[in-house]
Amino acid sequence: MQMRLAARVGQVNPSLTLAIDSKAKAMKAEGADVCNFSVGEPDFPTPAHIRQAATDALEAGKTRYGAVAGEMKLRQAIAQKLQTENGLCYGAENIIVTNGGKHSLYNLMMATIQPGDEVIIPAPYWLSYPEMVTLAGGTPVIVQTDESTKFKITPEQLQQAITPNTRLFVLNSPSNPTGMVYAPDEVRALAKVVVENDLYVVSDEIYEKLLYDGAEHLSIGAVSPEVFERTIVSSGFAKAYAMTGWRIGFLAAPVELIRACSLVQGHSTSNVCTFAQYGAITALEGSQDFIQDMLQAFAQRRKLMLGYLNDIPGITCAEPNGAFYLLPNIKRTGMKSIEFCEALLEEQQAVMVPGIAFGSDGYVRISYATDTDTIKKGMERLDKFVRSRL
Repeated sequence: MQMRLAARVGQVNPSLTLAIDSKAKAMKAEGADVCNFSVGEPDFPTPAHIRQAATDALEAGKTRYGAVAGEMKLRQAIAQKLQTENGLCYGAENIIVTNGGKHSLYNLMMATIQPGDEVIIPAPYWLSYPEMVTLAGGTPVIVQTDESTKFKITPEQLQQAITPNTRLFVLNSPSNPTGMVYAPDEVRALAKVVVENDLYVVSDEIYEKLLYDGAEHLSIGAVSPEVFERTIVSSGFAKAYAMTGWRIGFLAAPVELIRACSLVQGHSTSNVCTFAQYGAITALEGSQDFIQDMLQAFAQRRKLMLGYLNDIPGITCAEPNGAFYLLPNIKRTGMKSIEFCEALLEEQQAVMVPGIAFGSDGYVRISYATDTDTIKKGMERLDKFVRSRL
């Protein structure tokens, strides 16, 4: 007897990044020498002082159920960080702690989007944005960008995409998968459109601390009081503090929305792991030196990988100034992104993510959150693969 599944499941695409990473790990387990550039996480251990704080909390008995919205001390620390670093006037009541940044966005969609609502998403996009909108019953409105604007949506494109059904605009800077960062003036121009059209904007800022070449991060909510009222900030500890497995994210928003998200979370996951939250408190309040050390390593790897890519015939790559991804253009190979990545994996044991997963089929995403030896070896394999196709 076949079980009947909800129709919403059939409307959602599986994660290509997870599928490819799983295949690569299986090959590696069988003894293959795999160069994996698919993983979107720092290859550094969580800093020792953060690990120790969680250990101390565990030993102190912080093992019981906690408040659904998060430990008050952590919510206060997040609010303080947003005030001092981002110019966003939030209090603890404006914060909910979630099971990773992804969960904060899922809560948001469940609490705000209903059938008939449209959500504007620039492409290339993080692959879960449109799927979350679909699960909530809404309609993703994809706005395609390209190298001519450094993969950034323009105010004119945003304005053209707005309809009476538009509920939300998704802004991700620094971006996954492009690594591009919206300059302050670009953020201000988008904020003007948001206010004029009375939209809400969710600003995904999880890569905000990973910036290169003097790039500056400006949270859209800091542009003016008018746009602040319409801003929802999603972020977390995974990228800047190498805490991917800890699953601690947060959402900052007007109090009524935080209450709604707490209601959703209260009937799904309840509170985030209690003792892990004490590690997050220390991440915010303790030494930040680790971030600069990690950023320096990423900057060197980014330069190394770009150098290799620029020497491969048939490949072009816009230079990003944030996160730890590159999005090279593979159109001259004549191959679609899935075909390209599958053949590259089979022939050269190098793993990249097809651009179609991010709404842009003529590209592949490469993560440089890996060691330099793997970068050198993998880029040489990519060079050999592409030259065989030209």
